[in-house]
Amino acid sequence: MNTPRLPLSGIRVIELGQLLAGPFAGALLGYFGAEVIKVEPPGGDPIRGWRKLDDDGTSFWWRSLARNKKCVTLDLKQPQGIALARQLIEGADVVVENFRPGMMESWQLGPADFRDSHPGLVYARISGYGQDGPYADKPGFASVCEGIGGFRYVNGFPGERPVRPNLSMGDTLAGIHAALGIVLALFERERGGDGQVVDVSLFESVFNLLEAVIPEFDGAGVVRGPSGSTVTGIVPTNTYLCADGRYVIIGGNGDSIFKRLMSAAGRDDMANDARLANNSGRVQHEQMIDDALSAWCAGLDSQAVLAALETARVPAGPIYSVADMFNDPHFHARGLFEQVEINGKPLRIPALMPKLAGTPGRTRWPGQATGTHNEEILRDGLGLDDATWAALQKSGVIG
Repeated sequence: MNTPRLPLSGIRVIELGQLLAGPFAGALLGYFGAEVIKVEPPGGDPIRGWRKLDDDGTSFWWRSLARNKKCVTLDLKQPQGIALARQLIEGADVVVENFRPGMMESWQLGPADFRDSHPGLVYARISGYGQDGPYADKPGFASVCEGIGGFRYVNGFPGERPVRPNLSMGDTLAGIHAALGIVLALFERERGGDGQVVDVSLFESVFNLLEAVIPEFDGAGVVRGPSGSTVTGIVPTNTYLCADGRYVIIGGNGDSIFKRLMSAAGRDDMANDARLANNSGRVQHEQMIDDALSAWCAGLDSQAVLAALETARVPAGPIYSVADMFNDPHFHARGLFEQVEINGKPLRIPALMPKLAGTPGRTRWPGQATGTHNEEILRDGLGLDDATWAALQKSGVIG
């Protein structure tokens, strides 16, 4: 059986930088076939030691985030390390970096340093606030950028401390935007254009999610704030506690859906109430609707609520933990868990989206040990002789 061709096969990516945003972009590109060369300092990317560790003392997260990557080590504080990085970049299609603005230029590895020698290079830069503007030099972690980007202001409950999800959402969003920008730039190059810089910031990646927040403010002076477990101006869409202590989410905001929802909840009076026939009327009577649905859910186990709403064709679902995901047959049918082996032991990591019918992405190997591919990429790939290789090892340039 022939293995399907991957859509980014033949594209070489040099991934520089550490932690999450740049590496997630690299993971997406590698999943769909790009040859991703992960350049780390000799001590390795710090994320190798973050959160839960396996028997080798390596982060489980690393096995997923660094999948399909060829891991090499270079000390970019030494001239020889910079020279080798330059050689790698000259032979690549794409650079992904997420250092603070100006760092690559300090090593003479910025995009302008390759403009004449490599005009086809696609150069993706990920930072907190972008490569220019008054905030460009500010340190920008995901937590801070989620705040200035507007997400934290609308997330949480009115009058309470803004809430963050227990994820580095800003980093992941920036990684997705970077991967999209890279593919767009590669497509333009295929049509005869040159390479270009893809400038991605964490705060703008969050800002990109704000839907109608901007035009509603400019056109109507509305400042959207937090609304708890609801969405402002759309009713009903909320989270309800059931008798078994589990929450369900119900989205009954379509006009015909609302009628089916309230009938399923035993409230035909509300299903046929002319005041509630459209969303604007339901917004005016939001509390009445939520009180009725809360009372109904409180009297039934979550599975009974969900079964009734499935029969009524009302969008509804549970709130899953990762344990629930592992036990759900739909997740398995959709291929959302891929199994790799670490020292002979199986480990499941998440598949990466989107799903492509003809050229689907896949995990070819999990995140590897520091410097695993040094000889393949640096020694053999760059044609270094034995004396040069030994000198690089002795000086610590490659660890």
